[in-house]
Formats: sequence, C-alpha cells, structure tokens
Amino acid sequence: MSTTTNTFSLKAIFTDFKEITKAGLAISVLFSSIAGYLLGFNEGQPFQWSVLLMLCVGGYCMVGASNAFNQVIEKDLDALMDRTKNRPVPSGRMSANMALLVASLLTLAGLALLYLINPKTAMFGAISIFLYTSVYTPLKTITSLSVFVGAFPGAIPFMLGWVAATGDFGIEAGTLFLIQFFWQFPHFWAIGWFLYEDYEKAGFFMLPTGKKDKGTALQVILYTVWLIIASLLPSIGYTGKLFISPIAAIVVFLMGIWMLYYAVRLYKIKTAKAARTLMLVSVSYISLLQLVYIIDKFLR
Repeated sequence: MSTTTNTFSLKAIFTDFKEITKAGLAISVLFSSIAGYLLGFNEGQPFQWSVLLMLCVGGYCMVGASNAFNQVIEKDLDALMDRTKNRPVPSGRMSANMALLVASLLTLAGLALLYLINPKTAMFGAISIFLYTSVYTPLKTITSLSVFVGAFPGAIPFMLGWVAATGDFGIEAGTLFLIQFFWQFPHFWAIGWFLYEDYEKAGFFMLPTGKKDKGTALQVILYTVWLIIASLLPSIGYTGKLFISPIAAIVVFLMGIWMLYYAVRLYKIKTAKAARTLMLVSVSYISLLQLVYIIDKFLR
C-alpha cells in the first residue's frame, strides 16, 4: 500500500513538473536550439556532444523557468480559462511559492549550464526569461502589442544554438532570429483566434485589432509573407556562413506558399477551424524549415 502511494505521489509530482514547465512546448523550443547548433558548428568550432547536452538541459531549464514564472504571475487568470484552469497552481495541486521555487532553481541551473557553454549563450538565455516574464506576461492584459514583445524571447532559441556552437552573434544568428521572429505572428495570432473566447475570460489581448476580423487576418497574411522572405535570405549569399542551396530555397519557398495558402484561407472564411489548421501548419513549417536547412548543410 505504501509503495503504491509513493509511486502515485512520484507520478503526480512528475506530471505537475511537466505541466508547470510546459514540457511539450519546451521540447519543441529545444528542437529549434538543436537545429541552430547543428547549423552553427564548423571546422573552426567542431561539434561537441557535451555542448549539445548542456544546451538541451540548460535550454529546457530556461524555457521551463519562464513557463513556471508565467503560471505564478497568471495563476488567478489561468483559473478563469478552460484550457488552463487545471494547471498545477490554479488547481491548487501546487502552491505559488513552490512553483516560484521551482522556477528560481531552474533559472539558476539553466544559466549556469549555458554559461559553461559560453557567456553570450547565458546572456541571451537570461534576456529571454526577463522579457517573457517581466514584459510579455504583464502586457497580455493591457495591449495586443504583447505578441510583438513576446516574439523577441520566442525568437531567441533558433539563434541561441548558433551562438552556443560558435560563441558569436553575427549576421548568421541574426538571420535565424529574424526567421523565428516573423514566424511568431501568424502562429500566435492563429492561436489567439481559435481561443479568442477563452482568452477573453481572462482579459488577454492577443489579436492585433482585438477582434476576429479581416484586419487581423490581413496582418496574418502580411507577416506570413515577411516570414517567407526571411526564410529565403540564406539563399542570396549575404548571410555569412549561413547558406542554403537553390534546391533547398525552392523547397522552403514551396513550404511558404503552403503556409500562405492557409493564411489566405483564414482571411476568406474567418473560422476557428481555419485558424487551428493554420496554427498546425505553422508548427509544421518551422520544424520542416529547420530540417531542410540542416539536411542541405550536410548534403553540400
């Protein structure tokens, strides 16, 4: 009986840890960092398993800490929304103080691991946590510009991998940042669209016009176009050591048209289902783009 209880308790703690750190989101963010690292290493800065491991663990700690801090700050608002009311803090399974302790420990561990890679990696990790928790999170109930602010920490992981591999922030890391920066807008506005009613309960302003209208849908299209352009920059020869071949550029362009199709579809029919589909396509787009970049590098 005691063993069963202990097993259940450990399982519950593990489940709550996954939820407080948003494990699914954190792992997807880690994929971007790993992609950036695989693109960044070269003969001068060779691949190192130890660095990749520290990037993965440290990166998870940083993303997990941001999510935990966010859930402490928004615990009362999370309790109002269907999709978040069962999270550990608003449901009462975990106290706010315990969540704060977890977030603090993750921050310290994450910064230490990233610093062991190089100081610039730790600096960008710290900037990401600060912007996400201290600027983006409070702005969500004030202005739709919160998405713009949130796009900065959201765009750091892809370029963080490059900085971890090279110890340098230049045109290459800047281009990776730009790609993921523009990607944030159609992705999160799609989420804001199909979860509009739930967000409204907590007073979150996620859509650029504040409404599910043509104005918002038009901006989704425009930022998707900017994303396509940014994604093709490495093919024109002005992004330093970050380069993709003409064949890879064609594949990336076709993927962009695929995503643009669903952005235009949202503009035409303006339904929650269309927005959800666009969100899923956007996730596929950024993951496939990173894979295309990596495969192209190793095939050349």
